[in-house]
Amino acid sequence: MLKRILWAGASLPLMTTLAHAEGGIDQMISDFVGPIVNPIVSTVFYSVPMFGANVPLIVGWLVIAACVFTVYFGFIQFRGFKHSIEIVRGDYFDPKNAGEVTPFQALATALSGTVGLGNIAGVGVAVYIGGPGATFWMILAGLLGMAAKFTECILGVHYRNEYEDGTVSGGPMYYLSKGLSEQGKASLGKFLAIFFSICCVFGALGGGNMFQANQSFVQISSILPFFEGKGWLFGLIMAAVVGFVIIGGIKSIARVTEKVVPGMAILYVGTALIIILLNITAIPEAIGAIFTGAFAPTAVAGGAVGALIQGFKRAAFSNEAGIGSASIAHSAVQTNHPATEGYVALLEPFIDTVVICTMTSLVIIITGSWAPGSGVTGIALTSQAFESSFSGFGYILAIAAVLFAFSTMISWSYYGLKAWTYMFGEGKTKELTFKLIFCIFVIIGSSMSLGPVIDFSDAMIFAMAIANIIGLYFLMPKVKELVKDYQAKLASGEITKVEK
Repeated sequence: MLKRILWAGASLPLMTTLAHAEGGIDQMISDFVGPIVNPIVSTVFYSVPMFGANVPLIVGWLVIAACVFTVYFGFIQFRGFKHSIEIVRGDYFDPKNAGEVTPFQALATALSGTVGLGNIAGVGVAVYIGGPGATFWMILAGLLGMAAKFTECILGVHYRNEYEDGTVSGGPMYYLSKGLSEQGKASLGKFLAIFFSICCVFGALGGGNMFQANQSFVQISSILPFFEGKGWLFGLIMAAVVGFVIIGGIKSIARVTEKVVPGMAILYVGTALIIILLNITAIPEAIGAIFTGAFAPTAVAGGAVGALIQGFKRAAFSNEAGIGSASIAHSAVQTNHPATEGYVALLEPFIDTVVICTMTSLVIIITGSWAPGSGVTGIALTSQAFESSFSGFGYILAIAAVLFAFSTMISWSYYGLKAWTYMFGEGKTKELTFKLIFCIFVIIGSSMSLGPVIDFSDAMIFAMAIANIIGLYFLMPKVKELVKDYQAKLASGEITKVEK
């Protein structure tokens, strides 16, 4: 998900050290790019004043869609949760099915693109601005987002291209063009698919690449002075590692993410659990503060409305439900029915937002680190909360930041690649061209201050949701048809658990 938190409602910097490479060339780039990208950024992130707080329309667009899908599919995220676990652990997996990765690998790859620095720093911003009550709305938005992931990932598998060599290509580009064409809206579908693809490529190179490299460099240089002022060297090392993984395609990426994602989740969540247990007597008070803050008429940043906005914003930015990116990874799954991957995908917002983001929020609240008006926000607030009980967290944070950034980069390289090949055609040379460009941008991201370049890439990622959700509204009936077919086959015994 986006690890970019600068646009969080109060223009608070995630890390002031973003300017570690400030200089003449950075200013020249800002002067040149700013006038071009600022109108685009302002349009995508346009906010309207409401009840004393600014409401970003793009967040409303994502949350309303999640509500619609939740109701339309009969609260599938709750009814289908148990079945999701069964599919992920391989109860219905047949290695002979078409596709390139297992359900667990697909989930890990998509999660690696959403679980990241935003889970650490973004929650700190949300709690600082919206108070503990933001946590309640963050959890609610995460639960609603599960239905959006369910919808888009079923379509991703159903409309994917399967090639003779066993590889596949899927995602919003394909279900927008193919699905809407089936409904007699071919021109609209093609336009939305191209629009999505352009936004995805720019988002992958910026927010999914340059910003990740930049922030991981900041964290590493803070604990290893050798790298100070050597962003280019760090970038070369990171580019080499990223290139080594992505050169092998989705199978190589999946093999890495299925190991890295559980590892970084255990590292971070395990640390959070230890701190929560050390402060177990403060849990009832923290839960009380969350519920009180969620509905309080007066509180930080506009009371309940302010808490709601910050919670929804954090969830939308973290799990990317409705943006469509995850369906690109899930489209590569080995399955005999597209509905299976919808069940797998709905676990993503639960893990990313309901579990990991909530753990961060609880640590901030129970340690008493949150103080309105203190000026301590973002990653500084989260770090302060963890270090209050665990003095070595600075090192764990640096390791987590690099792991989160690395996993995000390799996943977004695949998203960008599939958008690239949709526009320019399949082929080894075209794929290699994009992968080379992606690795070059890793070095650039580590070596300079990013400024408006990342503002633009953030806008591109959220602009993906505009095209994606329009298509999802048109294609909801198709998803319901596929789900009914799958459930009928389960009931008849045509689809059964695999004997082990």
